[in-house]
Amino acid sequence: MVRIMRKLIYIIFFNSSLFLLLMIGIQNSSSNRRVNLIITETVKLPVSFIIGVSFITGSISANLLTTNFLREID
Repeated sequence: MVRIMRKLIYIIFFNSSLFLLLMIGIQNSSSNRRVNLIITETVKLPVSFIIGVSFITGSISANLLTTNFLREID
């Protein structure tokens, strides 16, 4: 159980630091785009923010899918 908690804390810390670096990096971004969804469009967002958030979301989902919550491997 300790191993799973340690991995979850690592996942949260790593992805939070990536998100913080993303926020710092897009401060001077000048290219804004709208994302076309099926029903409507979003507000104008920097392209680097869209790419960065999709990368972080993929990282979180991949780490959570590989984490085995049912049994602990010793």
